[in-house]
Amino acid sequence: MSRRRSRGALRALISAALLLPLAACGTGGDGDAKASGGATAKAAGFPYTVDNCGVRTTFEAPPERVVTMNQHTTEIMLALGLKDRLAGTAYLDDKVLPQYEKDYESVKVLAKEYPSYETLLGANPDFVYGGYSSAFDKAEGRERAALEKAGIKTRLNIEYCAQDKTGVQQLAQEIREVGATFGVRDRAEALVKKAEASIDATKDKLKGTAPASVFVYDNGDSAVHTAGGKGIGNEIISLAGGRNVFADRAKTFTDVSWEQIVERKPEIIVIYDYGGTPVAAKKKQLLGDPALKDVPAVKNKRFAVLPLSSAVLGVRVPDAVRSLAGQLHPDAFK
Repeated sequence: MSRRRSRGALRALISAALLLPLAACGTGGDGDAKASGGATAKAAGFPYTVDNCGVRTTFEAPPERVVTMNQHTTEIMLALGLKDRLAGTAYLDDKVLPQYEKDYESVKVLAKEYPSYETLLGANPDFVYGGYSSAFDKAEGRERAALEKAGIKTRLNIEYCAQDKTGVQQLAQEIREVGATFGVRDRAEALVKKAEASIDATKDKLKGTAPASVFVYDNGDSAVHTAGGKGIGNEIISLAGGRNVFADRAKTFTDVSWEQIVERKPEIIVIYDYGGTPVAAKKKQLLGDPALKDVPAVKNKRFAVLPLSSAVLGVRVPDAVRSLAGQLHPDAFK
């Protein structure tokens, strides 16, 4: 039996075994309506068609069984009040935000990192929402085209297919398009307005401050993984009153050499906090490297910390801007 046929058969068996009537699932959307006879009427705003990262998809109704892969997609769904649509989730870098913990605990975790294709199908999703391109890894069988053939619609966070720089406008687009997909446009608009107001408040606090030159230390020994100028991480630095010394790199993340860091003389090093290496160990590495001793940030021991989950296109962006601004320019927040 071919791989494709075996997977199709597996999906059919799983679907039959689960016997989950989708009409009974919680709707969670403010655009849903019921016909007088009890059948689901066409929801307001549907059919809805969206172009996402080169994939054009038409939704006749809001998805009802969703799997989110990566933290920022999970938190967007929870922020929009869509916990009842979540059939499963996977791959957290940190704990979810405190305000979403209770809702998150009600959702089945499919895998610590990415689930296998079979595990993903076992959740019987009609929609998969990925945060990074790796969520739809072709080698693992999870590519978007393969999921579409299995009857599963998909979305990729637009930070990982943006042609230009990712900023606040793209954050608003991501939230609004997800809101439209699930028929909760009003909730999405409220979330966008709240985010914009928070960022504007931080910008007001920073009026009159000079930008500080910043280098982001993600990880690395022989080569260093850092934030380039294309992703939301670069925008967060700019909005927080900083200047990314590698903003000229047209990538979301990029690798640089230690020599290049020395040449660019950053005043502050922003450490991305995640994974198995604690912030204290990263600081020790940077402070103990003799090649960096004349870098102003190292010489003056000026560090800031940002969780990696806050440096991607999701609902944490406004708080990330505020947190980083307070670390770069503490006097402006006294």
